[in-house]
Amino acid sequence: MIPNIKLDETSSIPQIGLGLWKVSQQEFNVSFDAAVASGYRHFDTAQVYGNENYLGEAWKRHGLKREDIWITTKIRVENITIGHTKPSFEKSLDRLQTDYVDLVLLHFPVALMRKKAWKTLEEMKAAGKAKTIGVSNYTIRHLEEMKKYAAAMPAVNQVELHVFLQQPELLAYCKENGIAVEAYSPLAHARAGAEEPLLQELAQKYGKSFAQIMLRWLVQKDLVVLPKSVTPSRVKENAEIFDFELNEADMTRLAGLDRDLRTCWDPSRAP
Repeated sequence: MIPNIKLDETSSIPQIGLGLWKVSQQEFNVSFDAAVASGYRHFDTAQVYGNENYLGEAWKRHGLKREDIWITTKIRVENITIGHTKPSFEKSLDRLQTDYVDLVLLHFPVALMRKKAWKTLEEMKAAGKAKTIGVSNYTIRHLEEMKKYAAAMPAVNQVELHVFLQQPELLAYCKENGIAVEAYSPLAHARAGAEEPLLQELAQKYGKSFAQIMLRWLVQKDLVVLPKSVTPSRVKENAEIFDFELNEADMTRLAGLDRDLRTCWDPSRAP
């Protein structure tokens, strides 16, 4: 059973979601089918992924009730930059075959128009088209800036986060300001995990895979994790992280793996 994390008085989000970045339609269907069979009800897409329509078709095909699943999408950089946040979001709803999303994020702290784009998300939330709103790839500096123009701080900040990129200052800031953190690329490069002796040692100790150790470390820090896989057995394995617990000593040892290893873009360079 996948637990939920409370975002506010009306929303709670499943702690593990299926990441849907860069998958073909065939891969999407295989991954989605395996995820549903494994108990996933949280699906993370984005305009730039080009598969919102696959998700819209898939949840309908499975006969899932809309209120029983969590859908996140993100406004792509180009749509923020040219002021197309609202019309692009309306198209996302059409592709997803729903009249609302559970969470919509600004995908990156674009220098131009990010304030206006956030105001648009606030309007979409007020209209009931987005249950919750948030950001992705925002640093402390970007979040501090939001205090000057946002009616409320974002419910979520989705960032790259794993044992090799732990961002403790950002996590502390988000906790202090009531912002839930979602970890994308929670497994970093598969090779990095496979070659790390400590992960192999703990995998043997707990009878789990090194990937499950990496994910478990994150969920014990009260983070939402978004692993991606198009292999059914791994999709299932990624969800099987709630039947064991890392002890405090091992959590501390894993904290020592932080090496500022980024596998995706670096938002600290965004003005």
